[in-house]
Formats: sequence, C-alpha cells, structure tokens
Amino acid sequence: MAQIIEHGKLFIGGQWVEPAGGETIEVVSPVTEQIVGRVPHAGPKDVNKAVAAAREAFDHGPWPRLTVAERAETVTRIKDALLARHQEMAELITLQNGSPISFSVRGQALSAIAIFGAALASAAQLPLEEERQGLTGPMLVRRQPVGVVAAITPWNVPQFTIAGKLAPALLAGCTVVLKPSPETPLDSYLLAEICEQAGLPEGVLSVLPADRETSAYLAAHPGIDKVAFTGSVGGGKAVMAAAAQNLTRVSLELGGKSAAIILEDANLDTALRVIVGATCATNSGQACVALTRVLAPASRYDEVAAGLTAAFGALKVGDPTDPATVVGPMVTRTQQQRVLDYIRIGQEEGAKLLTGGGTPANRTTGWYVEPTLFGDVTNDMRIAREEIFGPVVCLIQYETEDDAVRIANDSEYGLSGAVFTADAEHGKHFARLIRTGTFTINGFRFDPTAPFGGFKNSGIGREFGPEGLAAYFEYQTVHLPIPPRQG
Repeated sequence: MAQIIEHGKLFIGGQWVEPAGGETIEVVSPVTEQIVGRVPHAGPKDVNKAVAAAREAFDHGPWPRLTVAERAETVTRIKDALLARHQEMAELITLQNGSPISFSVRGQALSAIAIFGAALASAAQLPLEEERQGLTGPMLVRRQPVGVVAAITPWNVPQFTIAGKLAPALLAGCTVVLKPSPETPLDSYLLAEICEQAGLPEGVLSVLPADRETSAYLAAHPGIDKVAFTGSVGGGKAVMAAAAQNLTRVSLELGGKSAAIILEDANLDTALRVIVGATCATNSGQACVALTRVLAPASRYDEVAAGLTAAFGALKVGDPTDPATVVGPMVTRTQQQRVLDYIRIGQEEGAKLLTGGGTPANRTTGWYVEPTLFGDVTNDMRIAREEIFGPVVCLIQYETEDDAVRIANDSEYGLSGAVFTADAEHGKHFARLIRTGTFTINGFRFDPTAPFGGFKNSGIGREFGPEGLAAYFEYQTVHLPIPPRQG
C-alpha cells in the first residue's frame, strides 16, 4: 500500500498552525478505494482566525498598498513555482481526483498556470486611476481592491478554479481565505507551500479544507467582503443566501447542460472528434462546460448516432496514472451512484441506450462509469435537463435550425455550447441566438484571456480576462476641483 499523505496543520495567514478542533478529512482514492491522505477539517474557530488575519492584512498590512507591479512580482513567483512543480501537482490531483494523468497535466496543472499568466497580463494593462471629464467637471475614477475574499472551490478541477479566483484577487490587492473541497484538498497544500515560499506577506492567504457547513459559515462571516464560488446550483444558492446577511458581494460559476449543435453541412469527423473530447474525455465527464446535449438534424441523425456510439465505445477506461487512459473513475462513490441513477432514469424515461450504461467489467475496484450515449432523447427528459456530471451524453434530433435554437435555449443553464457548420458566418449567426456565456464554432475552446461564466442558472459574474480581474475591485469617483475660468 502507498504511504498515506498526512497533513496535521492548517495554513492560516501564512503560518502553519494547529487546527482548533480534532476532526480530520480522509481522502480516498477513486481507483483503489483506499485512504491516500488526511488533512484537518477546518471549523468555525479556524474560519474566525483566518478571516481576522486576512482582515488585519487588508486593513493595515502592506499587500493592498503595494503597486500592481510589486504585487505582480510575487504572483509571478507563484506562477513560476507552479510551472516548475506542475508534474507533481498533476500527479497529486490524479491521486485524489482520479483524473487521467494526461488531463491532470493539461487541464488541471498547466491550465492553472495559464490562468495566472493571463491575469498577470491583464493586471499590467489595467490602470488603477483614470481621469475623466464629466458633465459637471473633471473627475478621477479609482479602482480599489474589494477587500477580504472568500474563495470556495469544487473538487472537479481544483487548481483551475483556485487560479481563477486567487490570481486576480492577489493582483487586485485583496487578501484571500481559500476553502477547497473536502473530497480533494491535497493539491491546496502544495499550493499553500508554494505561496509561502513565494513570499506572500502575513495574513494574505489562508487555506481551510472543510465541508459545506464551514463554507456557509465563511460566506456569512461579517469580515468577508466578497465571495467567489464555483460549484453546483444548489451550493451557489446556499452561498448567496449566506452572503446576503451582510450584503457581501458574490460571484458564482455554477452548472451547465450545454448543447453541441450539428448542422446539415457540418464536417462530421470534426464534430464527433470535438464532442468526444468535450464530454467523456474532459475529466471523465466531470466538467460543467461539457457538451452533454448533442443536437443532430433528422437527415444525419443515424450517422451521428453510429459515429458517437463507435467513438464512445473505443475510449480507454482504466487506471488514471496510465497516459493512455482517457476516462478515469468518478471522484467519489456518491458521484458514481448519482451518475448510475441518471442512467437508470434515462432508460425509464424511454431513451435508447446506444452504448455504455454500467460499470466496466474489467474493473474490480474504483468508482467507474462506462462512457454512455443515449439516443431518442427528448428535451423534456430529466437526463436532458439536469446536470449529470459524468460520462453521459444525450443525442437529440431536430427538424429545422429554428428548432435547434429553441432546444438549445430550452434549459435553465447557459454556460457553454458549440455549433458545427461549413459556413463560419452562419456559425456566428447561431452564436448570437444562443444564450450562453461561452460558445465555439467548430470546436470546444477555453481561453483564460476571455470572460468566462454563465447566463441563467449557470452563474452570476465572470472570471478570467480583464472582466474577471475587474470583479475584485471597487470603484471610487473623486470629483476634482473645477479649474477657474480664464479671462
């Protein structure tokens, strides 16, 4: 048996300290179902201590009072250290999450580094003060850091979501209390070690692994100025309700049920390759942006069904440490059961199981689910409306392009989407009709220099790019003296 990774202390305000309570979190491998790590479970007293440290550092410490360039020097050291240790970070994420190592390197560790780099570039171009001429006279518009930030992150892509909050918050001059998911806390310890070595001043960062109750306590804490949350719609509502007690600013990046629309003139080889990569091959389907509804024209439905069935059936499911593995396990037994329950629901609703639908016969341990494709799905079925968060895809037939637009928009979510067509201009027309925060023509892309977030129940606010950085500032207007008239 591999040695268990033990962490006995919490990182609070830049110091490794004993937790206030004796509860621990056991990290269980999704592959072996054995314990691979233990960390302290942070409670309300730990939150109070972390918020007090962050409050002191923000109100009286040097960090918010440095120039952006000075803060960028420290953030650059964090980014460079993450790059130097990215393989270690990726292996740690694979250990706790079960993410295939190829995805852990590319989609977890390196993506987080790219987010840090993009935030640094945005910060270098953003003026903190800007003089304007208003209707009543000259004015100065100032950007000031929003204050103490509670960053609450999920288990599926931990470093990706942490970077999307930590990088802009630090560059803006905020202090941060980070609350990683209890299912996957080990990577946050490596990040804390890196930030400590990078020289963040005392109080600027705390890392508190804990459950939902602690998240709610943190979000409701009067010492917090902004909550940045990524997770489920239910979790987002709970965080928003907790934060409302103090009118704390909130940004939410929540779920998705995104549509991939295949038009009649699409290159099917391209469309199928992208859809496979944007579903089961993206973190084993555990991704909010996954293109889980595939809309195919009636004239090509059978062709799409046959192509996706063959492609899903050929995906390698297995040991996530094997570079050839494309689909690993679900992160927990609970998540595996949730996905299997939805597969059962889909069959009960009358959808046709084209491939998958169970657990791999060759896996004796681990929380695996076979890549699963449903055909004959209608958009009113639960499997087409609710986020499953696993390697399950719904194939929906449409008659006209107007029908495709209606089906794509008929969702409580609006996070991502794609259209496949030989006519790029027609693809732009489609993009203007679909109410999602991100949309790709003939592909499935993420860019850390662009705003990311969702319409409807997919969230509030945006992360990444200049828009994501702006979310960590307050704006102050200073009306300047009116110059005396000449002559």
